[in-house]
Amino acid sequence: MSTSIKPDPWQHLAALTAARIALGRSGSSLPTRAVLDFDIAHALARDAVHQPLDVGDLTARCREQFALDVIVVHSQAGDRLIYLQRPDLGRRLDQAGVAELDKRSGPVDLAIVIADGLSATAVQAHALSLVQALLPLLDDLQVAPLVIAEQGRVALGDEIGVLLKASLVLVVLGERPGLSSPDSLGAYLTFAPQLGRLDAERNCVSNIRDDGLSPVVAARKLAWLVRAALACRLTGVGLKDESGEAPPLMAVVSRLPGANE
Repeated sequence: MSTSIKPDPWQHLAALTAARIALGRSGSSLPTRAVLDFDIAHALARDAVHQPLDVGDLTARCREQFALDVIVVHSQAGDRLIYLQRPDLGRRLDQAGVAELDKRSGPVDLAIVIADGLSATAVQAHALSLVQALLPLLDDLQVAPLVIAEQGRVALGDEIGVLLKASLVLVVLGERPGLSSPDSLGAYLTFAPQLGRLDAERNCVSNIRDDGLSPVVAARKLAWLVRAALACRLTGVGLKDESGEAPPLMAVVSRLPGANE
C-alpha cells in the first residue's frame, strides 16, 4: 500500500463483508483503487438491469433438465425501457400470453415462473440451479408447465397462477442489483394467486447466489414453505419461515388464528 494512503483502523473487518468499509484515505479523498472498484461495481449493476434475458438458451436448458413442458410468455411491457418506466405493465400478461396459458388444463398444486426481473444476470446464472434443487423435494405435487416470462415483475405470477389454476405460484426472478450483488435472485411464493394480491400476502426468499444463500439451501426453504402454505392455506405475514427448526406442519397450522375454533 502506498505510504500516501492512510489505512483504516477497521481494515481487518473488511474481509468479513462485501460492504464498502475501511477503504482508507488518500488526503481528503478515497484511494484510487477504491474509486475504481466502485465504478466497476456500478457498471456491473447497470449491466444487470439492462442485459436482456437469453430466452432461447434458458428455454433449451429447461427442456433438457426438467421433465416439464416450457411456455414462454411476455408481459405488456414491450421492451426494457417501457418495463423500467412502467412497472404496472410488467405485472400483466400480453394477449398472446393470456391466450397460450388459458389453453392449459388444471388444477395444479404449484406453478413456477422464471422471469427476468431487474437482473437477467441473476436468472441466467442461478435460476435453473434453484429449480433443479427444488423439484425433487416436491415430486409428489402436481406442477404446472414451467413458465418463462420476459419483462416480468413479481405480480405477473398472480395472473399466470390464475390461468394455470394453481394453488400456489412461485416467481423466481432477478432482484434489484446492489453494488456488491448484481446477480442476486429472489423467489416469491403466493397462495391462491389472483390479481391485486399484496406483497404482504407473499413469502420471499432472497439473496440467492453463490456469495449469499446457495440455491440448494434456498430450495430447502422453499420446499418447506410450499408444503406449509398448502397445509395452512396461506402465505405472507401469517406464515413464518421455520424451515431451520423444521416443526411438524400440523404444529404450524395449530398456531394460526382460529385454527382451534
